[in-house]
Amino acid sequence: MPLVEQIGGSVADGLAYVGSLATLGRRAAYYTFVAPFQGKPLRVQRVVAQAMDIGVRALPILSLITFFIGLILALQSAYELRRFGAMNYVAAAVAISISRELGPLITAIVVIGRSGSAFAAEIGTMKVTEEIDALETMAISPIRFLVAPKFLAMVVMMPCLTIWANAMGILGGSVFGVAQADFTFLRYIQASLDSLLLRDLLTGLLKSVMFAITITAVGCQEGLITGAGAEEVGRSTTRAVVKSISLVVLVDLIFTGLFFFMGTD
Repeated sequence: MPLVEQIGGSVADGLAYVGSLATLGRRAAYYTFVAPFQGKPLRVQRVVAQAMDIGVRALPILSLITFFIGLILALQSAYELRRFGAMNYVAAAVAISISRELGPLITAIVVIGRSGSAFAAEIGTMKVTEEIDALETMAISPIRFLVAPKFLAMVVMMPCLTIWANAMGILGGSVFGVAQADFTFLRYIQASLDSLLLRDLLTGLLKSVMFAITITAVGCQEGLITGAGAEEVGRSTTRAVVKSISLVVLVDLIFTGLFFFMGTD
């Protein structure tokens, strides 16, 4: 049956792709955390440059987006809570929603658009211009030379960006809390902090680390499998963005389900 064969082929291709991502992630982790102790150090300057691009330069757009999302959450929460006379729970609703779910997820989407696509474009261009082949000819591993610095920078910066996004989201919610919910600024911040448990923060940070691994693996993998021709670079970049967002949402679902059934979410 053609339909069954098509579905089966798509599933097999999807599993093979996930397997290739796992292999790439394993090799990048080896060159990041193990190889430096075996006389194969990372290029520290390259790691710092990647961290600056992934993290510091993303702060303006991430701050703007998460600030307004926090404000929107406060508005939406108040719309229902005021019917029950529970406006004092607006701060808790915003803080928990941002720290557990929206902070890590919005951060991941912003980073995908800025850095995940850039990874695919950079490595894809090197693939088309045969620079990858030149590295292999010189016995230099492309994974160590190109992927590992991105991997380390992403794993370090994503939790930092998530913490910043959480703070900006709570700050955005405070605008509504002070203007419409009879909070003072300090009382709103205190109510937000009182509503958060350590597990809420750790849940979001763990998700952010997994998102970082996923984004790096997809972006670099799409770059490495870029075909010949300039058009293929654009296609690789598009695929990297689409697949990264899809996989990040899937990873988010899996971990949210795990935390729920383990009683920590």
